[in-house]
Amino acid sequence: MANMKPYRIQSIAEIHRLMGLGKPYHPLIGLIDLAGLSNDTGIHAVIFDLYVVSMKRGCDKLYYGQQKYDFDEGLMAFMSPGQVLRGEENGVPSRLEGWMLFIHPDFLWNTSLAKKIRQYDYFGYSTSEALFLSDQEETLVNGIIGNIKNEYRSNIDKFSQDVIIAQLELLFTYAQRFYERQFITRKITNSRILERMDQVLTEYFNNDDLLSKGLPTVKLVADQLNISAKYLSSLLKQLTGQTTQQHIHEKLVEKAKEKLSATELSVSEIAYELGFEHSQSFNKLFKAKTKQSPLEFRQSFN
Repeated sequence: MANMKPYRIQSIAEIHRLMGLGKPYHPLIGLIDLAGLSNDTGIHAVIFDLYVVSMKRGCDKLYYGQQKYDFDEGLMAFMSPGQVLRGEENGVPSRLEGWMLFIHPDFLWNTSLAKKIRQYDYFGYSTSEALFLSDQEETLVNGIIGNIKNEYRSNIDKFSQDVIIAQLELLFTYAQRFYERQFITRKITNSRILERMDQVLTEYFNNDDLLSKGLPTVKLVADQLNISAKYLSSLLKQLTGQTTQQHIHEKLVEKAKEKLSATELSVSEIAYELGFEHSQSFNKLFKAKTKQSPLEFRQSFN
């Protein structure tokens, strides 16, 4: 059985060596054509210490984290340093087509993109949350990738890095636009996610053991939905204008109102039942959401 322990790749040169490719044109940025590649290295799980942008087709045997590609269409995925990519034991799919762009963090050093790249949430999405492109969008993206390839394969001069950085920023800006379009166009899938999230929160707050469990976290909700926390946050912001944390608080206040109006429990007892260690924190949140203190809300029913 092959060793499934992730293999760490730290450089463009190491990728070329493992794939049996020639010396890279640039030590800090590189593009690999996936067509015709075979996985005979014995390595089936990889951690890249690099940023990775990929366009793939025929991805039915590749995993990203715990999620499996089950698409036969072209799609884009984004990885930040430290994330895991793995394949099945029998290697990468024979039908795999597309490309992978690798960017060493040092290439971004002292550029406008060094900090800005952390603002693109999609570098933290799972592959099951990959970006589906129309033919027109795919042509546009491939054009930008072609510009980057031509630039780093040309003679390096003092303008080379600036030109490539500008192309990368353009690529990432388009990716942001396309993701926001995807949140809107995939309405049925996204509506189901919102419905399921409401169900998860309802079941959580109906649990009698909230005091020991504490308040639900964004990660807990995302895990229950089998999506990444960043994707859930981006989806909610686009569809509702609220963050995941704000949705959690809305559900919590809804449950608090129910208890305040239908039970004899004190405000402190309600706070503890809802998972708050200190009733003051509950009071502050409730008033911020309703413009009333819990006692003022209760008295309005008398």
